[in-house]
Amino acid sequence: MLERTLYVTTFMAAVGSGLVAGIFFAFSNFVMPALGRVAPASGIAAMQAINVTVINPGFMLAFMGTAVLCLGLALGSWFWLGEWSGKLLLAASLVYLVGCVGVTMALNVPLNDALAAALPETAQASELWQRFLVDWTFWNSVRTAASTVAMMLFTLVLISRSAS
Repeated sequence: MLERTLYVTTFMAAVGSGLVAGIFFAFSNFVMPALGRVAPASGIAAMQAINVTVINPGFMLAFMGTAVLCLGLALGSWFWLGEWSGKLLLAASLVYLVGCVGVTMALNVPLNDALAAALPETAQASELWQRFLVDWTFWNSVRTAASTVAMMLFTLVLISRSAS
């Protein structure tokens, strides 16, 4: 029963990590560059609206639901820790928790909060926006990489468990 539960949960974490990676990939690769091409006040206003609407059940289920799965899987990895798949499972969980959730809370959210307080039409907001585009996109790309690596590691766990 435990084996089956860990396997199914690992599959769900792989799917969740991949979904989150895709969302972050889209932002780093075309959403933020597009927002950077419009007037700063318009880009700021659009990003402020995005930061409000992203807090929705669908995104939160993918982002935080995967984090909850990763917490459970990090603990569950101890049952397989003597095997390669247990080590991969622990690594995948930690990569997602630190590289995705940790970076979000420590770096992207504070940048979002600073932008939320900005008045889009001011010179200070325009200066903030130029730094935001670079810094937020960089850390978002880190989250993209972490989510992608986690997905790949979770997939390797599944392959490893299926082969044994």
